Amino acid sequence: MRIQLEAYGRTAEVETLGGELVSCRDGVGVEYLWQGDPAYWSGRNPLLFPIVGALKDGRIAVNGKEYEMPQHGFARRQEFTELDHGDGWAELELRENGATLAQYPFPFRLKVRQELTAEGFASTFTVENTGTDPMPFCLGGHTAFNCPLMPGDRFEDYMICFSERETCGALVPAGGLLDRARTVPFLKESCTLPLKYDYFDTADTLIFEGLKSTVVSLEHRGTRWGVRVRFADFPILAFWTKPNARAPYLCIEPWHGCPAVAGEGAEFAQKAHCIILEPGQSRTLGYQVELL
Repeated sequence: MRIQLEAYGRTAEVETLGGELVSCRDGVGVEYLWQGDPAYWSGRNPLLFPIVGALKDGRIAVNGKEYEMPQHGFARRQEFTELDHGDGWAELELRENGATLAQYPFPFRLKVRQELTAEGFASTFTVENTGTDPMPFCLGGHTAFNCPLMPGDRFEDYMICFSERETCGALVPAGGLLDRARTVPFLKESCTLPLKYDYFDTADTLIFEGLKSTVVSLEHRGTRWGVRVRFADFPILAFWTKPNARAPYLCIEPWHGCPAVAGEGAEFAQKAHCIILEPGQSRTLGYQVELL
């Protein structure tokens, strides 16, 4: 089911499957979000929970017992319950069920708020441990933006702009694992990265850990049309488009967690950037998007 939003002269749509914001149009009808063309990628804006990326051999251990879980977790394939909505916002939640407990043996409440703001939109996620044992989790965004945004533009007409000058290599997956000793040089005292499909054909996903920046934008180099993403709650930022496809979108992905890292233990609680909630505790993470 889709929930229609309208505020600040813009419209948006929220899908109860996955709790996703799946459309955001400005006042003249320009769609900023990728619409999931299966010729390239049928996804749009999935919520990554309770893992980010892939597990080693597709398995994770909790107190020594192994569980299987698909890449990016199960939330994106679950039907959320609508809690409430207004003209420009909607709140939904996901709770544990038989399917989730078979993969992740914890009772939880995952609350999602999707809302239009004066600048663009905001996505906010609150995870609560409703059980009696400490609960580890990871969470991330995977928002796909149309790129190019306007007819006649090319993907290569756009650039990624960081709010601070960065000297940072990108972690890239290799054999399903990340290796912090293996990075690809990308940023050297620079705050801009011109877009090229070649990056993704070679590396698949660009994963930046330890950035000074907490704001990043995707902008047309001439008109400056695009989006600006504020991701201060997240220690990792990733970029992805389907390799070797010349796909007309770019995903900007704030992560609190990451794919399996070489050398990490099998236990969920040992995963990089994992958050652990004690019984009754909750944690809220969110990112904000400004339409340029």
